[in-house]
Amino acid sequence: MKIAHLRWWIAGLLFLSTVINYVDRQTLSVLAPVLGRELGISDIEYSNILTAFLAAYTVMYVGSGYLVDRWGTRTSLSLFMIWWSLANMAHAFARGAWSLGALRFLLGMGESGNFMAAFKVVSEWYPARERALVHGIIQSGAAIGAIIAPPAITWLNARYGWQPAFLVTGALGFVWLVFWLLLYHPPERHPHITDEERQIVLADASAVVSKRTMPWREVLSHPQSWGLLAGRFLSDPVWWFYLFWLPKYLVEHRGFTMAEMGLLAWLPYLAADLGAIFGGWASGRLIARGRSPIPARLAVMLPAALVMPLSLAINQVSSRWVTLGLICAVTFSHMAWKTNQNTLTNDVFPKPVVGTVSGLLAFGTGLGGTLFTWATGYVVAWFGYDCIFMVMAVLHPVSYLLTRRLVTRPLVDEEAPDAD
Repeated sequence: MKIAHLRWWIAGLLFLSTVINYVDRQTLSVLAPVLGRELGISDIEYSNILTAFLAAYTVMYVGSGYLVDRWGTRTSLSLFMIWWSLANMAHAFARGAWSLGALRFLLGMGESGNFMAAFKVVSEWYPARERALVHGIIQSGAAIGAIIAPPAITWLNARYGWQPAFLVTGALGFVWLVFWLLLYHPPERHPHITDEERQIVLADASAVVSKRTMPWREVLSHPQSWGLLAGRFLSDPVWWFYLFWLPKYLVEHRGFTMAEMGLLAWLPYLAADLGAIFGGWASGRLIARGRSPIPARLAVMLPAALVMPLSLAINQVSSRWVTLGLICAVTFSHMAWKTNQNTLTNDVFPKPVVGTVSGLLAFGTGLGGTLFTWATGYVVAWFGYDCIFMVMAVLHPVSYLLTRRLVTRPLVDEEAPDAD
C-alpha cells in the first residue's frame, strides 16, 4: 500500500521522538526542587549532575553522528531510543548526587543520537526548500516536550511520587519505537512511497549529493565548519540554561510555587515552539522568492540575535509576569535562530557526510553547553543570576558575526561534478 505525503508522516515521527527526548531530559529539571530537598542536592551538585549529562551528550554527538552514517537512520535511531529510555527509567532508583550523575551520564550517551539521525533524515528525504521547515518541526518537538513536562511531571509527582515520574516518561520511547520500525525506510527503497514522491525526493538529491565521503580532517579544513562550530558553541548555552535551570530559577528566586511552576513554566517553551516554526517558515519563504539558502538563513538569524539583549532585564524587573514575558521573547528568538543554524549544515555539506559532520559540529553545542552549565552552578551560588543573564545577552550577536563571516557558500557546489 502506497502512502501519500510519506515524508510528512516521517517528519511527524521525528517530531514525536524529539518530544519524548525532551520530556525525558526535562523530568529531572522539573523535579529538581523536590530532589534537592529529598536527596540533599545543592546548586553546585545539581550543576555537576547536569554536567555529567552534557559531557556524555557532547562526546556522543561525534560518535552518534558516525554511527548514523554507518548503521543508517532506521537502525541507529531505534537503538538510541532504547538506550535513553532505559537510562531515564533507571533514574527512579537514584539515591544521591553520585548515582543521579551516573544515570544522567548514561542518558546523555543516548539522547544526542536523536538529532544526528534527524539531520540525516532531513538530508535523505527533503528538498532544500523544505529542510528549514522540517528542522523547525523537529525543533518544535523539543519545545513541545518542554511544554508537556512541567504540568505532567508535577502531576505525576504530586499523585505518585518522583520515582514513578521517571518510569512513566521513560516508557514512552518504547511506544514510539513500534511506529518507527513500521514506517521508516530510506526513500530509494521504501515499499510504501509513491512514485511521484520518490521522484521529488531523489531528483533533489541527484543535484547535490557527492559520491565520496569527507574525513573529519577535511571537514575542519573549511572555514564553514569553524563558523558553524563556533556559532553553536556560543549560542546553544542559552537554551541549555532555560531547559535545565528555569524551574529552579522560577521556584527558588522568583517566588513561584511548585504548582505555579507546573502551570506556567511551559509558556517559554511554547514561545520556543512558535519560534522554531516561524524561523523555518520565514527562511523557506525567502528561498521560494529566489534567495539562496545560506543568505536566507542568515536573514532570519539576524533579527533573532538582536532580540537576545533583552536578557539583561529578566532578573531586574520586579513583576514575575514581565519576567516570564521577557523569557518567552528570548526563547522564541533563540529557537527561530537555532532552526536556521541547524539547517545551514544541510545547506553547506554533501549528503553522505551529514550525519558525521552534524556530530562533529554539534560537539560545539555540547561543549559550550557543558562549560556554561557547569559554571552556572558556581556563578549562581557565589554571585547570583545577574551575571548569567549578562553573558547570555551577547552570545547570539557574537555568534551571528562569526557565522556571517565564515559561512559564505555551500561545499556541495564543489561536489556537483561528481554527482551524475
